[in-house]
Amino acid sequence: MFIIKIGGGKEINIKGVISDLATLNEKIIIVHGANALRDELAQKLNYEKKIITSLSGYDSVFSDEKMIDLAMMAYAGLKNKRIVELCQQKGINAVGLSGLDGKLIQGKRNSGIKVREGGKTLLLRDFSGKPKAINKQLLNLLLVNGYTPVLSIPLIDENNFAINSENDDIVAHLQMEMKAEKIISLIEAPRFLLDKNDPSSLVLKISKTELETMEQKVEGRMKRKILAIRKLFDGGNTTVIISDGRTESPILDALNGKGTTIT
Repeated sequence: MFIIKIGGGKEINIKGVISDLATLNEKIIIVHGANALRDELAQKLNYEKKIITSLSGYDSVFSDEKMIDLAMMAYAGLKNKRIVELCQQKGINAVGLSGLDGKLIQGKRNSGIKVREGGKTLLLRDFSGKPKAINKQLLNLLLVNGYTPVLSIPLIDENNFAINSENDDIVAHLQMEMKAEKIISLIEAPRFLLDKNDPSSLVLKISKTELETMEQKVEGRMKRKILAIRKLFDGGNTTVIISDGRTESPILDALNGKGTTIT
């Protein structure tokens, strides 16, 4: 089984991704982002997105009720259904679900995020959290009967409220339960970059033992991403491929060694 994580950037070649997946004889779970679409909607609705940085150095989007509404529109709505539509056109019998549906991805809401603002330490509380449980029975029911799950935020928290979460954390939790042979993460870069502004910082291969050292070298959202990649191996042996989602054949390129391979 493969887990395919499709980044939410505007340049990701979704049509190419789905065309490639249609050629594979594998059970597949798709987890997708929609951050570019969300930001477009936010601009049209005159809503300013707020990025917060925790005291430990991890960046995240502050998820108030308006941001959850935007996530439902962009992720669980338009982007999810367009991917399902493409899958159906290519003969993939896809089912689009958010973490809310059937309590597919249950999470725990953050108790608060400590940040520094104006020289003070503040505790911010929003509708965000981390995945804690996967409805494996529902996923297996779909997979065994030939359906391809297409998953997105929001998750459902312990009080049955919709919450935002990081797709990297969701994929890590999926891997703990589903034990995928390969995890392919499609991004808007040729390969994994230690510095997003430096094309020469491309990494071809990484061992899981090197990830902790790398985490200390990067900042912001990349720091969070490396932590999530490390967690992928907590679920057992797998191969993680981080590859360019903008090419003509993103999945086939990844499988043919054109991405960064982590084993």
